[in-house]
Amino acid sequence: MTHVIITGGSSGIGLAIASIYASRGARLSLIARSAEILKRAQDELASKSATAGNIRVETADVAKEEEVIAAIHRCEAEFGPCDILVTSAGIVEPGRFDELATANFQRQMETNFSGTVHAVRAVYAGMKRRGHGQIMMISSGAGLLGIHGYSAYCASKFALHGFAQALRSEARAHGINVSICFPPDTQTPQFERELAFRPPEAAAVMGTVSPWPAESVARKVITGIERGRFEVYFGMTLFLLGRFGPAVRPLLNWWFDRAIARSSGGVSKRGR
Repeated sequence: MTHVIITGGSSGIGLAIASIYASRGARLSLIARSAEILKRAQDELASKSATAGNIRVETADVAKEEEVIAAIHRCEAEFGPCDILVTSAGIVEPGRFDELATANFQRQMETNFSGTVHAVRAVYAGMKRRGHGQIMMISSGAGLLGIHGYSAYCASKFALHGFAQALRSEARAHGINVSICFPPDTQTPQFERELAFRPPEAAAVMGTVSPWPAESVARKVITGIERGRFEVYFGMTLFLLGRFGPAVRPLLNWWFDRAIARSSGGVSKRGR
């Protein structure tokens, strides 16, 4: 029976992915910070699984290496080795760079980037020893293009892409498939909280695109895992950015600058 471990599995994209795997009878281990939200997720998933005992939850902060490694090892002790790891834990705290506290900037780097690295480290040695395994990292469309007011979040998600590229090269010789996906704005509880702090300049650009349902994102993520794709994109714009970034980015920057200038009633300066 497949054992799927999902960090950030108590809500949003992580929970939507877990829901699909639960309906397929997989053993699921969910890791998140809130015990209360994890319990609600466990109850919800149990109703979709043939065996409620196949759903396990562990409370841990992925930013703390010892916590998340210990939690994952407890899951493996109960359900067996991890076959699929999905690193969905993440936070977003928008704010202009000069107004964003150092602690807020660092927290996003530690959770979104280092938290993924910690989770991968927990399963990598075992996958390498067994000669198989799948790792899916959840990045973001913000990992393909810098966005006004999202300097920390973009930095953390861009870093994931470089990590995934390097790890893929190392892992493939050991039978481990490494993937990364770049979801757009998605209808999740975190997205609703984010909107309250989104700078108007970012809203002028990003508010024109409707968010995806979490279930649609989850289905595409799982398809990417099943097909062994390294990169998974959502929509034509993100696909073009991923495949032809250097050619497409100047045009998007021009459009973004004009939209931001219009929203503020000013005139955009030429980017360099």
